[in-house]
Amino acid sequence: MTSGGDAPGMNAAIRSVVRACAYYRVSCVGIYRGYEGLIDADFIELTARSVNNIINKGGTILKSARSKEFRTKEGRKIAFENLKEQNIEGLIVIGGDGSFTGAVLFNEEYNFPVIGIPGTIDNDIFGTSHTIGYDTALNTAVEAIDKIRDTASSHNRLFFVEVMGRDAGFIALNAGVGAGAEEILIPEENLGLDRMLESLKKSRRTGKSSSIVVVAEGDKSGKNVYELAKYVEENLPEYDVRVSILGHMQRGGSPSCFDRVLASRLGVKSVELLLDGKTNLMVGLKDNEVISSSILEAIKGGHSINHELLRVSDIMTT
Repeated sequence: MTSGGDAPGMNAAIRSVVRACAYYRVSCVGIYRGYEGLIDADFIELTARSVNNIINKGGTILKSARSKEFRTKEGRKIAFENLKEQNIEGLIVIGGDGSFTGAVLFNEEYNFPVIGIPGTIDNDIFGTSHTIGYDTALNTAVEAIDKIRDTASSHNRLFFVEVMGRDAGFIALNAGVGAGAEEILIPEENLGLDRMLESLKKSRRTGKSSSIVVVAEGDKSGKNVYELAKYVEENLPEYDVRVSILGHMQRGGSPSCFDRVLASRLGVKSVELLLDGKTNLMVGLKDNEVISSSILEAIKGGHSINHELLRVSDIMTT
């Protein structure tokens, strides 16, 4: 099942799980709409041929949905009874920390085997260097910022470009460095409005007539990106300020080769862990090796931003 926000590469992960099951001669059942489908018994048998030609498609063929009912004991009891009735013996959840929290709780209450595959564009899951969808979202953001820079340069404008990342600044930081942004604002580092103003003044003094400021949606410098833009307009009236919010375009599109390969590797590993009788684990990537770690740690471990990359971004804005 896929759960939570969709991410490019989820279909590649579904395909990998299904074909790994076929390889090991294990029946595979798909659950539509995440935990909501689990409660509604919205199941479909999946075979190797069921997942033809989906590795290149964004989104998820199994759909995704939020489920208020699964947050209740009654809802989880219904879900467990549905799984028992269908003779389902293990659950692979493709999603983020919210999806994993539901899986852990379900395992605690019913001792039902669960394995997590990290699928979220935010890359904010502890225990893996990359989550499925992050690389694609990052490249989408960089491509969009490159195009915005063309307009900024043509009209001598300052653009605030908001990228996704309510609680994590991975997309903003990496896309900002990759696209040559003059300033990068992320939730992990509240750099303050004064520093941003000083940086923009410095850019102006050194002859830059246009600038790009990449802002993670969770940045705490202001209430929102429009407030930031207004603050700059009021304090630096020489700038012609514009705002561009990339939004959900970062979730869509054909997954990158990296995300397709990552999803394929993690899908196979998740099936093999279940067949080995393992549970409450998340598969992930570390030093380009597929690993498994406690799914509870993935939820509680938090994430840390790359401080070396922060230092590089400071140097690059000189």
